[in-house]
Amino acid sequence: MESGTNLLSQINSPADLKPLGVEQLRSLAEEIRAYLTECVSKTGGHLAPSLGVVELTLALHKVYDLPKDKLIWDVGHQAYVHKILTGRRDQLPTIRQHGGLSGFLRIDESPYDLYGAGHASTSISAAMGFAKARDFRGGKESVLALIGDGALTGGLALEGMNNAADDGTNITVILNDNEMSIAENVGALATYLSKLRMEPMYQFAESTAKGVIKGLPLGSGLITKAARAAKHTATHFATPAHTGLLFEEMGFHYIGPIDGHNVEALIDVFNHVKKMKGAVLVHVLTVKGKGIPYAEADSRTYHGLSKFSPDDGRMESKTTGVTYTSAFSDTLCDLSETDDKIIGITAAMPDGTGLNKFAKLHPERFFDVGIAEQHAVTFAAGLAAENFKPVVAIYSTFLQRAYDQIVHDVALQHLPVRFFLDRGGLVGDDGGTHHGVLDLAYLRCVPNMVIAAPKDTDELRAMARFALAYNTGPIAVRYPRGGARQLSDENTPEIILGKAEVLQDGGDVALLGLGAGVEIALDAAALLAEQGIHATVVNARFCKPLDAETILEVARRCGRVITIEDGATTGGFGSGVLELLADHGVHIPIARIGLPDEFVEHGPVPVLREMVGLTAQAAAAKAREMVGTRRESGYAVV
Repeated sequence: MESGTNLLSQINSPADLKPLGVEQLRSLAEEIRAYLTECVSKTGGHLAPSLGVVELTLALHKVYDLPKDKLIWDVGHQAYVHKILTGRRDQLPTIRQHGGLSGFLRIDESPYDLYGAGHASTSISAAMGFAKARDFRGGKESVLALIGDGALTGGLALEGMNNAADDGTNITVILNDNEMSIAENVGALATYLSKLRMEPMYQFAESTAKGVIKGLPLGSGLITKAARAAKHTATHFATPAHTGLLFEEMGFHYIGPIDGHNVEALIDVFNHVKKMKGAVLVHVLTVKGKGIPYAEADSRTYHGLSKFSPDDGRMESKTTGVTYTSAFSDTLCDLSETDDKIIGITAAMPDGTGLNKFAKLHPERFFDVGIAEQHAVTFAAGLAAENFKPVVAIYSTFLQRAYDQIVHDVALQHLPVRFFLDRGGLVGDDGGTHHGVLDLAYLRCVPNMVIAAPKDTDELRAMARFALAYNTGPIAVRYPRGGARQLSDENTPEIILGKAEVLQDGGDVALLGLGAGVEIALDAAALLAEQGIHATVVNARFCKPLDAETILEVARRCGRVITIEDGATTGGFGSGVLELLADHGVHIPIARIGLPDEFVEHGPVPVLREMVGLTAQAAAAKAREMVGTRRESGYAVV
């Protein structure tokens, strides 16, 4: 697929869009789609979301004076076109590559990225902050939040809307409605939006709406007066009175639905919206994957993907073998066949968490609650209180959004909610917003919480069975993205609460691994053995409760301990071991290997692990250093 460069090569900033006419913008849109597809085919990334907002992004950059005017994006995976138009066109081939552009919005990447975003539903609240800061300064710039219909299901988005409408400040919310988040949207709000899509306004968007708006004199104040009198904006003269009723009742001036691929209509609407006062919501209909047939036909697959052929969309074959996600999914489905109390719950991630297979088997017991992690957890708590077995499957990074619910609604009440945290540890190209490295630390301090992490997929299956049988309180099982080398033998010991597994004995140093850290510990022990240093390797299995008996025994016997985890060392597994040894008066050299107290960049996981020292080589080097120190020199925590 060849990408044209007649217009695109001349666009180095939004200012270059200002003199372009409608036909030129339409041609530019096609060039952008071709270039975008060509670049993402080589790097992987979020294709369909950005294809769907090409005309919308062009119209916004043409009408508004960015970054003086403030455009706050939600999530950011739909902002590739924004990056192209704001001086990063030639860098797009580096997107999501180590050292290249982020796949999301970052304040430190460009002055046009006014607010970082990687998780959904944040834009309206952040935009309110920008709007009030403008008001305090006495500024006049426009402030806009661009949010998808999927992100609008998040509670934070609705909280922001409630505040924006009540405050009365000038703010515009652009609802990019493509009927999708990653999977299909669910819930009452999604149903309401689907009804709006059927209203005549969309059918007449190219003719009636444009004519009505142009017929209103800009200086007459008629738009404002009409809105104040009837809580209806200009476009409501051409559409039934109940269109947008929900948003109108919240206090927004509702405009739409508008064809999000008609750049001329979008420019006309935005030129008038920026003159309006108060809270305005512009409802824009787009097609996810627009313009690229295979992405348009299957936007779910092409939402975020690996490398593919730009000609036909054919993707590179994935690594064979069992993944953690499939091991969890298969085990849950097996258990659910004989236990009708098992309920599957996710937050807009049925495919990514593997619950889509459970959903097909037991649709009546599966709940995708939308981008509403807080609700997912408390909903599960209610089920657990009634003696059902809720399984909450959520990416590690997204469970952060429901922390109070974990504490107040689940753990405080000893409710047996089972959390399965996919994408634990470093996840690679999505970077700091998506690395699941904080979960061990933020869950470890919660009373009544049990935390387990398997060393391989066989152990995950055993832990899933254990978790479904555990009824004393909440339990979290966290595991990495992808698969792992199988470390279990045919006689894998039964999972017992708080019981570790000693994989090999040695008297010089103890390597305590948790989850993905176990493989690193075994490889480090092999490197040490080549140099005559004999290590004990322990698969901790549980971050909480720790196996105090085993850990204290190997620590006293070996005299040196190294903990290895693919999570934050601050407050994580290693910190727990330190506390255990200190509480029992065991004062020996200890080193903790894990993630540093900083946000890790995006890039391939092996590269990132090398950067932070989460490798067998780093663990072996630390062990050699510790074994080489004389005990008479004193003991220290490293």
